[in-house]
Amino acid sequence: MSIGLMRGTVAVEPHKIEWEIAAREMIERLKNILMDDIVDAQHIGSTSIKSICAKPIVDIVVGVSSFDSMMRHNDELRTNGIVYCCEDHPGQHLYVVGDLEKNMHTHYIHVVIWGQKIWHNYINMRDYLNTHEEEAKEYSDLKERLAKAYPKERIAYTDGKSALIERILQMADEWRKQL
Repeated sequence: MSIGLMRGTVAVEPHKIEWEIAAREMIERLKNILMDDIVDAQHIGSTSIKSICAKPIVDIVVGVSSFDSMMRHNDELRTNGIVYCCEDHPGQHLYVVGDLEKNMHTHYIHVVIWGQKIWHNYINMRDYLNTHEEEAKEYSDLKERLAKAYPKERIAYTDGKSALIERILQMADEWRKQL
């Protein structure tokens, strides 16, 4: 498997260069569609951390100055295979990419207001884990254990990571302040 996973299922794999390529290509597509309405877009999540395993779904955070400006692009995004899903967390809108008729997801596009805490959390966690091998290994090991325990229970898998993610976010925030 290279990119993509059935909705609701969990499987993790070692890092693959294809994920980085897919992220760069998607970011370019998004920039071409959103043009001046995009402030920044970054590859995030476990597929952006070279030393850890990840679900083969590429996560991208898109920073915008306004959700209204983003929403004006929904028809064009859908035409390009980028489908609005929902406001999955307060202050974050989720778009999905993949073979949606078959429930196969390849990318998650997380749209947030650029420069706010949620934006920084995504960037800080990625950068921190890419530079702190021990914490990255701890996170990767947990992901592997949870994927084995909950292969068809994405919510249980996600919930099982939440305490460690919170701890890593705190460490990443302190680390970023010292740079």
